[in-house]
Amino acid sequence: MQHVLQIKENTSIQSTPLLHTHTSSLFLCLPLFSAKVGKTSLIMSLVSEEFPEVVPYRAEEITIPADVTPERVPTHIVDYSEAEQTDEQLFQEISKANVICIVYAVNNKKSIEKVTSHWIPLITDNTDKDNRVPLILVGNKSDLVEHSSMETILPIMNQYSDIETCVECSAKNLKNISELFYYAQKAVLHPTGPLYCPERKDMKPLCVKALTRIFKVSDLDNDGILNDNQLNFFQRTCFNAPLAPQALEDVKNVVRKNVSDGVRDNGLTLNGFLFLHTLFIQRGRHETTWTVLRRFGYDDDLELHQDYLFPQLKVPPDATTELNHDAYLFLQGVFDKHDKDRDCALSPEELKDLFDVFPYMPWGADVSNTVCTNDKGWITYQGYLSQWTLTTYLDVQRCLEYLGYLGYSIVAEQESQAAGITVTRDKKIDLQKRQTQRSVFRCNVFGDVCSGKSGFLQAFLGRNLMSQKNIREEHRSFYAISTTYVYGQEKYLLVNICISSSSSFPPCDIVCLLYDVSNPYSFEYCAKVFKQYFMDSKTPCMMIAAKSDLPEVKQQYGCTPLEFCRKHKMPPPQSFTCNTAAAAPSRDIYTKLTTVAMYPHVSQADLKSSTFWLRASVGAAMFAVLGIAMYRVLLKPR
Repeated sequence: MQHVLQIKENTSIQSTPLLHTHTSSLFLCLPLFSAKVGKTSLIMSLVSEEFPEVVPYRAEEITIPADVTPERVPTHIVDYSEAEQTDEQLFQEISKANVICIVYAVNNKKSIEKVTSHWIPLITDNTDKDNRVPLILVGNKSDLVEHSSMETILPIMNQYSDIETCVECSAKNLKNISELFYYAQKAVLHPTGPLYCPERKDMKPLCVKALTRIFKVSDLDNDGILNDNQLNFFQRTCFNAPLAPQALEDVKNVVRKNVSDGVRDNGLTLNGFLFLHTLFIQRGRHETTWTVLRRFGYDDDLELHQDYLFPQLKVPPDATTELNHDAYLFLQGVFDKHDKDRDCALSPEELKDLFDVFPYMPWGADVSNTVCTNDKGWITYQGYLSQWTLTTYLDVQRCLEYLGYLGYSIVAEQESQAAGITVTRDKKIDLQKRQTQRSVFRCNVFGDVCSGKSGFLQAFLGRNLMSQKNIREEHRSFYAISTTYVYGQEKYLLVNICISSSSSFPPCDIVCLLYDVSNPYSFEYCAKVFKQYFMDSKTPCMMIAAKSDLPEVKQQYGCTPLEFCRKHKMPPPQSFTCNTAAAAPSRDIYTKLTTVAMYPHVSQADLKSSTFWLRASVGAAMFAVLGIAMYRVLLKPR
């Protein structure tokens, strides 16, 4: 059998047998065209496994079950007869086809000429320009000649990129009959078109882009090469079998002979990786490249499949979503992989490199004002994990998408990104049991204009009033998230500014009512918000007396803030300021907010007790220091 395999290299290389096939439910429609060339005989020979003595004008439509085909796909074979069918019926069959076989007789030059003069133009005119149907040229009656038609056919194949391959066969002696239908299936399941440009003899840009992402995901230490361990991990991931040491060397030797920079430090570079796949495609083994692409989530258009990016995850209405331990370990590994200078922060260049596997930059300038950064404004290790925690809590589908781009299911060897998400139980159950297993708590902040809400958020990230003045207005964030420690347990507190004029507020674990002690009308706003929305709510509330460094004035309201809190069984107003000269603002208030969020059932008497707050916050500073110190220690061996 002959088919298109134009390879200039003499080097021998074999890809691992295909173990992972395309599993989508494809119904392969396979029309066969041309008259008096033996196409009906081909169909009947395939079905009966013997040459028919009597051949009708047209064979009945046949469906070959999936379990008897090499690619496990049901195949619908449609015969066409000019004598019995109209042009309209022909056009309908073309529109339904996944692949079309154009049959010619190898002993009939006119039938070969008709391939280009009639059939290909007719098919082209009746198919979408952007969604061409792959064509298979079938040279029947090879038993009648001693020569091959390939010399005549190869120029045709080079002229028309829609032609996937050519197979010479014989219906009479059953030569290459089953191979014909195998290549027809292969043309649909593993098409050359999206991968390779025959005119340029090189892979298409989308294919290069996809394989580049795959290389970067597989490069677990981000050193620009795939070492033997990473190559074997890649091989097991895609083909369920490692490569023998000699096979690895053979692959690298092939690359060395053909690409000057394909191997470095005995590892495969990106150029070497791309060369191997180009070679596979040129040698007709494009199913190898398709297996890799599909394992890493790509669809037939070389876009990441929606089912890959957004695996099913059920989240009940009163539940929240958090990253689990395995997901945090994965993200820590990603951070470590890109923190080249080991300063526990990601520079703009390092962050850009991290997100190079994304189709767009997912984090905007506001992220730097949402999480902790260093003195240069670079996102720290803690800030990096905090932003991932925030995304998971607010928009778990976006988190699944991001983890998909990073290759979480591949690297962590999980079924999907959903394996990295914990869906918490209903908050009502937590209240009934008086305990929670959640790690992320939300605090909604309400306050009048200029009451200090933004300053309150930025102080949580360690920024005093002076450093906050450098924040550009368009980069301000309505969120701040960081860690706090309650009874020695690390928890995330998400602080969110809410606008009272909004028709609804996101559910939260604690409400923060913030007023400016230097503005006599500021407290009235908080009192109105509490009475309108939270007086009959089970959500705990806490009053914050902001800007406590300024002279306190009497609030123009029917009672003092302290009396208001006593009347409504709230803790007394908590003094707060972010105007702390050179020092970072105190974090005590955030520990208190997290504690109340964790233990909403605690009595008001306990909340007023200084002993309770002392027990809750003890060790917080120590754990905060130990957390970053431990990370630095872990980095040293690496």
